[in-house]
Amino acid sequence: MNTEAAAQTHTKKSVNAGVFFSRAMVFPPEKPSPRGGFAVRKPVCVFTARLLVFFCLSAATFEISACKAAPPPAPGGEPQTAGLETEGGAPAAEAYKEDGKDEEDRYQDEELSYVLPDSPGDTDKLPSSSFQEVWAYLIDGHEKNLNTRYSISDVVHFAAEVDSYGHLSGIPRRKAITRFRGRVHLAVVCNGSGLTHFTIQSGSEARKQLVSEILAAVKDYDGLNIDLENVPSRDAEHFLSFLSELRAGLGGKILSVCVPGRARAGGVYNYAAVAALSDRVFVMAYDEHWSGSPPGPVASMNWCGAVAAYGLHAVGQEKLVMGIPFYGRSWGDKSTSRALIHSTVESHKQEYGAENFRRVNGIPTFTYDVMVKVTVYYEDEYSLAARMRMYRGQGVQKIGFWRLGQEAPGVWNLVKVED
Repeated sequence: MNTEAAAQTHTKKSVNAGVFFSRAMVFPPEKPSPRGGFAVRKPVCVFTARLLVFFCLSAATFEISACKAAPPPAPGGEPQTAGLETEGGAPAAEAYKEDGKDEEDRYQDEELSYVLPDSPGDTDKLPSSSFQEVWAYLIDGHEKNLNTRYSISDVVHFAAEVDSYGHLSGIPRRKAITRFRGRVHLAVVCNGSGLTHFTIQSGSEARKQLVSEILAAVKDYDGLNIDLENVPSRDAEHFLSFLSELRAGLGGKILSVCVPGRARAGGVYNYAAVAALSDRVFVMAYDEHWSGSPPGPVASMNWCGAVAAYGLHAVGQEKLVMGIPFYGRSWGDKSTSRALIHSTVESHKQEYGAENFRRVNGIPTFTYDVMVKVTVYYEDEYSLAARMRMYRGQGVQKIGFWRLGQEAPGVWNLVKVED
């Protein structure tokens, strides 16, 4: 049953209910009371009947409004996110509000599940998706994972790293990537928040040194990819000025910047501000669930749909690159690695039936067995094809993979770079 038919059915039922009550509430003519004192007042009864009819018809009106407000079901595999637009025509991920819930919550609550027409077992029949650009990360020393027949437009060589002294170290060799005809970008990473804080401070000697070393290292590359994932919250402006300084020094080379996946504005990584200073914004739409979280997809369809909608709104089609994970994760329902006080140790010995109790150089030790249930979420050709098709339906023109060597082998039959 479609939405319009449902609305008509609800309306008919509600109106019929109102008619029933109005007819049921017809009262007999006024009659004297047997005691001669009081009579049934017809106006009061009519008022009561009309009040009930009013409530019934109001319920019918509410039903009609609710049905009209609800979005129609996605027709035959079309992504529901594609239809979410503001009055200006831009995706409304940031602006959407309903009962206090933001867009991210909305996508979590709704079942977006982008299902493909073929069954997951028929990977040979899965549809391919084409994009203007297809980026892929390649780890230094693992260049053999790059097959020149893959449909890839841009390779990100990972990675030069900011060391403990603020210098750039471990710079990959551009010459290690051979026979690839696309663009190659040098990735620069800094994994510590404290180190990041001191190396990106505006006007500092540490920053001047780092910028100089980065610009020298990128000389043989087509572009620079900045991946600073631990920028302290109070350093947001320093991060942007750091990007601006790199942009000025790169000349005609491409500057791309990695940002974490998010479905709404906020945090240190301002999508729009980063986009204004760069040529590409690589949205890392993965690690929705991570090693320390409850089990769940690394990148669920619902969450990715919300992230893409916000990315299109804040960054725009031309600069947005939606990151796609090749990897999965596993979780155990029990974690046995912990520090134990003496009473807990004694309890474990009794509860689990300690075995092989012995001493190693005077230190007591024992073993015991527990059952651990492991939950795994991962990516295969079907989920990757579904995600790519969902992004394409939303209007995403560029995607990127983390990383080469981790993928399901059939994925390269499902993605094409547009001519």
